[in-house]
Amino acid sequence: MMNQKIHNEVKSRFTEEFGADPIVVKAPGRINLIGEHTDYNDGFVLPAAVDQAIYLAVSKSGTAQSTLVSLDMNETFSFIVDDFQPSQSVSWANYIMGVVAEIQKSGREVEGFNMVFSGDVPQGSGMSSSAALECGTCFALNELFQLKIEKVDMVKMSQKAEHNYAGVMCGIMDQFASMMGAPDQALLLDCKSLAYQHFPIALTDHTIILCNSNVSHNLADSEYNIRRQQCEEGVAILQKSDPEIESLRDVTMDQLLAHKDEFSDVVFRRCKYVIEENDRVKKMTEAMSESRWATVGQILKVAQDGMRTEYEISCPEIDFMAGFANERSDVLGARMMGGGFGGCTINLVNKGSEDQFIDELNKAYQAEFKKEITPIKVLISDGVKRI
Repeated sequence: MMNQKIHNEVKSRFTEEFGADPIVVKAPGRINLIGEHTDYNDGFVLPAAVDQAIYLAVSKSGTAQSTLVSLDMNETFSFIVDDFQPSQSVSWANYIMGVVAEIQKSGREVEGFNMVFSGDVPQGSGMSSSAALECGTCFALNELFQLKIEKVDMVKMSQKAEHNYAGVMCGIMDQFASMMGAPDQALLLDCKSLAYQHFPIALTDHTIILCNSNVSHNLADSEYNIRRQQCEEGVAILQKSDPEIESLRDVTMDQLLAHKDEFSDVVFRRCKYVIEENDRVKKMTEAMSESRWATVGQILKVAQDGMRTEYEISCPEIDFMAGFANERSDVLGARMMGGGFGGCTINLVNKGSEDQFIDELNKAYQAEFKKEITPIKVLISDGVKRI
């Protein structure tokens, strides 16, 4: 489905601002069923593109100047395509300029362009609005300038844009899900080889509901990069005894336990979580393929506990929301989703109980934290496309 209201707003504002007829691209956000913080450890993830998306209207400017208009931020930013640097004051522009920089590094030429964009992917919710903006930009410029970039290369460029311009050393999952999503399908992605397969999400008796805590996170300012460094520290310790280990993907639990005394308590817990989370991805795909939804729910519960106690990326609001859900008989399982320190919980709820669950969680959350949740009923969607 398409958000016709946002599509119309973006297109009409573009015509009003630039007097031209743009191409329009829809770039979805994503959920992740399981596999948090495994992607930058070369592990496995199980994301899916969703109907919430960013809509970008784009056309050539005819000059070396590019002008970007964010309707949601009510801001305009301009830069010259052959002479630009990351912005210290307008952070959202870095996601777009970063993509331009990566395309240029590939030897392709980008001329000046104009862009107006808006979306309904909640920012800071763990649904990867930044990856949607990067992938949408890359796809739109590829269309506009006929650059003939393969989709997997667009995914890689979008990830590098986040590394080099936004300063977040993210894995590749978010961009991959946004670009490669398919309706009613999850993506089982091997983040080491980038081999992937679409995996049916056959929900007949249950609904996936996201509940946004409305506690916003900023990964660049949070401890995301610290977690990555801690994992790398663990790998460096293990490489002393086995030089063939390249990442935590290559480490078994037995290997980790055999060297436990060489680790600080914190680094050991970080590594233990990642190894267990990789295993949870495999177990969940097996359970889903056999329609063992009670097992899927149990895996979500165990994952939430791991994120809270081992990887320590939760927060009081998320712990409250997941705990509330996981004590209910009409919820199979719930956990925090995304980079951490806020954002959404993902909840597997019995069909017919959705409204009651949302209402009762919201009342309890308001009583505890004096703020409301924002519920999002998930529709699994296709990846980036031109409308």
